Amino acid sequence: MTSRVMLISPAITEALREARFDDGCSLDASGRRLAEAAAGTLPAADLVVCSPTVRCRETAAALGLRAEDAAPLAALDAGRWRGSTLADVSAKEPESLARWLADPESAPHDGESVRAVCDRVGRWLDTVADGAGRVIAVAEPELARAVVVRALGAPESAFWRTDVPPLTVVELSGRLGRWNVRLGRALG
Repeated sequence: MTSRVMLISPAITEALREARFDDGCSLDASGRRLAEAAAGTLPAADLVVCSPTVRCRETAAALGLRAEDAAPLAALDAGRWRGSTLADVSAKEPESLARWLADPESAPHDGESVRAVCDRVGRWLDTVADGAGRVIAVAEPELARAVVVRALGAPESAFWRTDVPPLTVVELSGRLGRWNVRLGRALG
């Protein structure tokens, strides 16, 4: 049986507008409005899950989805950088930031490495490929990146080369660990 997985990135938040590591903020008014406008456009699914973050839960609700939290889809743990802007981290810890962006095993923020996120999400993808049918997951952009990396067997350095804009869909279809990937379709 072919499995189908749709990963939907959350709507815009203040943190995203400010290029800030997520700190649990809610969707902003425009993000909520855009998500609500896309409600009803998604196909029926056998499993609907979301990252256990505020913005993913709120996006799922605005889309009219009754999503369960999926622990394997937790956002990348940014450690002590949580709530900081990328510009602040770059100014205070330029070497650490450069190392984190260049080395998938690095976690200078005392959080989670890119490799750890890719491995975690890869294990989740393997489990949903075992006959879950159609899966819809509202997931943080970094998780969609990690899914693409694992689904294509790409090197982890490709993680930073994949853009996942708000309210877009990454779609996977396949069976037995062989995936086809469709990127960047806007909702609505």
